[in-house]
Amino acid sequence: MSRLQLALNVPDLEGSVAFYSKLFGVEPAKRRPGYANFALAEPPLKLVLIEGEAGQDTRLDHLGVEVEHTEQVTSATGRLREAGLATFEENDTTCCYALQDKVWVHGPGREPWEVYVVKADADADACGGDGDRDGDSAVCEAPREGDEGGEGGLAAVV
Repeated sequence: MSRLQLALNVPDLEGSVAFYSKLFGVEPAKRRPGYANFALAEPPLKLVLIEGEAGQDTRLDHLGVEVEHTEQVTSATGRLREAGLATFEENDTTCCYALQDKVWVHGPGREPWEVYVVKADADADACGGDGDRDGDSAVCEAPREGDEGGEGGLAAVV
């Protein structure tokens, strides 16, 4: 089963967890310092909450499609490249307290999208590779548009 991912930067993580727990009628699937996620079957959604700065408005961090197998990430990578979209791959990266393989693209409004698979849970509290926001953040930052040369939109991912 694939599901969409919506990652939000929120000014009040505890308040947001309480709100979304009530909205969806479930507790978070994962809680870590500065991070929570809800893995919903109905609607099929992975809602990621990333603690932002107090007083800021909630804002979109990135979007994604979670898939079940690495082969689906590889297939999406090939399809996106064949469609002429600039891609950025991250394999065996630790992000959002999980070991993942992923590919990134940017939509026409420069919104970052990832197609990813969670390979294993991780206790690490920082990103692997160059995605670390501030050296000790729990969440990876999407590559900036142009990191792999070019812009691109996103068609259907899966």
